[in-house]
Amino acid sequence: MLYIALLHYPVYNKEGKVVTTSIANMDIHDIARAARTYGVENFFVVNPVSAQQDLAYEIIDHWRRGHGSVFNPHRRQAFELVRIKASLAEVKDEIKKKTGLPPGIIVTGAGFKDNLLTCADLKKMIINNDLPYLLIFGTGSGIAGEVINNADYRLEPVRGNNDYNHLAVRSAVAIILDRIMSN
Repeated sequence: MLYIALLHYPVYNKEGKVVTTSIANMDIHDIARAARTYGVENFFVVNPVSAQQDLAYEIIDHWRRGHGSVFNPHRRQAFELVRIKASLAEVKDEIKKKTGLPPGIIVTGAGFKDNLLTCADLKKMIINNDLPYLLIFGTGSGIAGEVINNADYRLEPVRGNNDYNHLAVRSAVAIILDRIMSN
């Protein structure tokens, strides 16, 4: 069972300070659709700022119950997977409540280099057992060390064919989900 989270706190900014980043409509929209396409159990958006949570709920409600739900029912299906949480602890609690087990925590990062879990190995783990896994994607300039240090695994980064490695998070999510969840 695979769950994904888009982490807005704690993440780094360009100066290396731990910050909370803003929620972007396009991230919720595109990641929800990718999550639905690849059979993810739930997509969690993690942000502790109530005004940001309100914005996310407004976006989600448009596609779940508003004009968007009638205009495009396929998107409604994708937005049904989205959950808004104030912290990773809340995400872990919901997954444990739903499955009876704490999730294995997997973090992503463009700069990871050593002792990495491959996408192929994660795919095998998901296929070969009924354990829940939470795959965490960061915003800003990456996931804060406190989250990385408490993770069970660090996933190999997406690499292109040169030294440029600065994908939009929604692009990285789509690529990684395809590598892990496709047949």
